[in-house]
Amino acid sequence: MTPEMRARFGPFREEAAAQGIPADDVERWLAMARPCTTLTPAGDEAGPVAGRFGGPLLLPADIPDPAHPFVASVDLSALPADATDLPLPPDGHLLFFALPEPGDGRPVGSVVHVPAGAAVTRRDTRSWNARDNDEYHELFASYPQGPLRASVDVSLPYHQFVVPPGEREAVYLPGHPHCSELVEIWENTQDGIAPAGPLQIGGYADEEAVEFDPVDIAASTAADAVEAGRWDGPVPAGAADWVLLADWYAGRHVRNREGSTVHWVIQREDLAARRFERVFTTVFWNP
Repeated sequence: MTPEMRARFGPFREEAAAQGIPADDVERWLAMARPCTTLTPAGDEAGPVAGRFGGPLLLPADIPDPAHPFVASVDLSALPADATDLPLPPDGHLLFFALPEPGDGRPVGSVVHVPAGAAVTRRDTRSWNARDNDEYHELFASYPQGPLRASVDVSLPYHQFVVPPGEREAVYLPGHPHCSELVEIWENTQDGIAPAGPLQIGGYADEEAVEFDPVDIAASTAADAVEAGRWDGPVPAGAADWVLLADWYAGRHVRNREGSTVHWVIQREDLAARRFERVFTTVFWNP
């Protein structure tokens, strides 16, 4: 985190001080801040065009048609420096796919990395709807379209509870006695520090109602899916360093999916090794 980015938390510090939260506790919370990239529809906003919602679906010939609808592509070479703390590939495109509805323990999306210079062919963006379901046609027709501009932002936790390893009961985040108040302060000050956009790369996961980290929930769902034979990730035994690859606030755009959020998560070691087939995708939606 650069000094310039840390300086952006001035309004957060001021609000925390006004509520009487000790400065040491505030700084310990801010030490968890992560850089992230916010992608917003291109208009008059500053920032480079680094991707787009929708558009033609271009994939290498050896990659099968995805099982979920196409959401967005991100040009990794166009992301600003220090855009995230993730070990992303330096170039190529990340293509995100998702269906914003619960998957009953199965992944509801995927991610494909198309290397720079790879030969690609154009695919039918509706091939995932093999049964030609009219409801799904209408759903996909409401997916957003158009260029996305990137800005480097900062992200703080939205959750306040964890379940310690080997335990059954949830506790407040260890070492952060004021986490509940600090989460609320972030909710109240974020718009003036790092306004959320419809698509976020890296940082902390958010959704309509947050108590537990959505990344932890997705990791647990992935492990259960492997055990039940619903997904062949695989999830390496003992690995726990899951990170948010991207959030899509689908409820802002998709018809009849108000309040839904898609989370694409992956283990850091898999991301560094470019094993994007191990991305696990979940959806929070409370219809």
